[in-house]
Amino acid sequence: MTNSLTFAIPKGRILDEALPVMERAGVVPEDAFHDKANRSLTFATTRDDMRLIRVRAFDVATFVAHGAAQMGIVGSDVIEEFDYADLYAPVDLDIGHCHLAVAEPKGASATNGASHLRVATKYPNLTRRHFERQGIQAECVKLNGAMEIAPELGLAGRIVDLVSSGRTLKENGLVETDHILDITARLIVNRAALKTDPRVAALVEAFRADSENRKAA
Repeated sequence: MTNSLTFAIPKGRILDEALPVMERAGVVPEDAFHDKANRSLTFATTRDDMRLIRVRAFDVATFVAHGAAQMGIVGSDVIEEFDYADLYAPVDLDIGHCHLAVAEPKGASATNGASHLRVATKYPNLTRRHFERQGIQAECVKLNGAMEIAPELGLAGRIVDLVSSGRTLKENGLVETDHILDITARLIVNRAALKTDPRVAALVEAFRADSENRKAA
C-alpha cells in the first residue's frame, strides 16, 4: 500500500468500546475483521488509503512511536509507562475506564516503614515511580498476565495491575490498597506524521469532534 495510513488498535478490553468511536470518525474495518475466528493482524478498511493492524496494547504504542503506524488507540496506562517522545495523545476518547492499583492478599502482614518491596507487574516504570514517591524501592517482577497468583506462589508480596470492577482481585483473595492512576483510552499519533500528512490531522479532528459531541450529549 503506497502512501497508505496504518491505524493500530489493541486486542483486548478496549476494542469493543473503540469500534463505534472509530466508525463515527470514519475508520471502518472490513467485514472480515469482525470474524472471531480470524487471526489476521492486518485488515483493510472502507478507505482505500488506510489499513488496520490489531496487536497487543503495548505494541500499539511502539508501532506509532516509531512511525510504522501513523495513528492508534491505546490506554493511557501504556502511554504513561513508556513516555515515548515521538508519541502524541491529542484526544481522550472517554472509553475504557479503569485504574491502576496496588493490591495484596487480604489480611497480609503490615509492611509500614518497609524500604524495599517486591512487586509483580507489567508496569515496572509506573510501579517504581509510585513507590519512589513513598521512599520505597520496588523490585519489579515483570509479568504479562496471571498477576493475581503471584502473591500466592510467593513470587511477590503484592501486585500492580489494572482494576475495573475489582472482581478478579476478590476472586483471588486480594484487596486493593493503593490507587495509582485513572485510565482511559486515548487516540495517539506519530508526531512526524501529524506534521506532514493532512489526513492524520483530519482524523484527529474527527475523533476530537466525536469525543466532544458525546460529552455534550
